[in-house]
Amino acid sequence: MDQLFAIDAEARREGLDQVARHTLRQQQAPPLLHEIKTRIEAAQSTALPASALAKACHYTLALWQKLIRFLQYPELELSNNLAENSMRPIAIGRKNWVHRGRARAGAKVAAILSVVESYRRMKLSTCQYLGPILPGLAGVNCNLYVP
Repeated sequence: MDQLFAIDAEARREGLDQVARHTLRQQQAPPLLHEIKTRIEAAQSTALPASALAKACHYTLALWQKLIRFLQYPELELSNNLAENSMRPIAIGRKNWVHRGRARAGAKVAAILSVVESYRRMKLSTCQYLGPILPGLAGVNCNLYVP
C-alpha cells in the first residue's frame, strides 16, 4: 500500500497534472495491485473461515473493484484524508450546534455546512448552488442528519 501512495507522492513532487498522474498510475500501480490481491487471496485460503483475517480478506475482495477505481478516474485520490480533515470542524461543531436554538436547528446547520464544505473542496460555487435550494430546506426532515 505504501508503494501505491508513493506513486501519487512522486506525482506531487514532480508537479504532474491529472493526466500525467493517471499515466504514472497506469504504468506503476497494476503490478502492485496484483501483488496485494494475490497476498489477500493467499491469506484468505489459509485463514479459518470465521477468523477476523478471513472476514477482512472477504470484505476487501468483495470491494476490490471499488478499491481499484482510482485507476479509471484520475481525479480520485487514494486517501480521503483531505476530505476528512476538512470536514473535522463540521463534525466537532455538530455536537455544539445540536443544542442551539430549536431542537432540529443543529442538524440543519450541520447538513448545510457539510454541503458547503463539500462544494468548497470541489471548488464549486456554493452560493450559486445553495441560493435556490435553501428556502426548501425549511421543510426537510432533519432526523436523517442526526447521528
